[in-house]
Amino acid sequence: MNVTTLKPLLAKNRSWALQRRQRNPNYFEKYLHQQKPHSLWIGCSDSRVPAEVLTGSHPGELFVHRNIANMVVANDDNLLSVLQYAIFYLGVKRIVLSGHYGCGGVQAALNLPESPLADENSALARRIATLRNDLKHGLTALSASNENEMVKLNRLVEANVIAQFSHLVAVEPVRKAWQSGQELAVFGCVYDLQSGHLKELIQQSAEEPLP
Repeated sequence: MNVTTLKPLLAKNRSWALQRRQRNPNYFEKYLHQQKPHSLWIGCSDSRVPAEVLTGSHPGELFVHRNIANMVVANDDNLLSVLQYAIFYLGVKRIVLSGHYGCGGVQAALNLPESPLADENSALARRIATLRNDLKHGLTALSASNENEMVKLNRLVEANVIAQFSHLVAVEPVRKAWQSGQELAVFGCVYDLQSGHLKELIQQSAEEPLP
């Protein structure tokens, strides 16, 4: 694809839209005046993990937030505003937090402080440092392991999902929804790039005491 022009993307867009209308002439009418997604997806920005594609979803079914390594940071206004809008205005009943095997963000956290990112005074470097702190217990366990690097990384990806899940169920919008009796289930999943399968690791559907 020629990356110096938008024409290839526009052509694919027109082709996709035409195919949808040929299959269903009213395909784009359903959510023309409103959106009513059933789920909020919080995932990694990795281009190989498009939420709508891997879940077979159509426009209007998922509200999506993606960032490096699917992180949940309590002072991230972008994420918090997405959560508030999805829960209280769109009324989603499900939040899916999804990591994926082969995550470059988790790999970078694993390689700190040797990673070049450690020397950069940038938002990305700070983000990876925060991620490494979230994973400190998993990193300690892996340091004593004799498993190969791929297995270690996969285990760390799962540990990251669990860590970010614990942050997610503790943030104010989620707890407020549960306290008010709003129906809301939160799931932590991991996506396998090799098989294309999504696996559930953890779930919670009501408020529990903070540790």
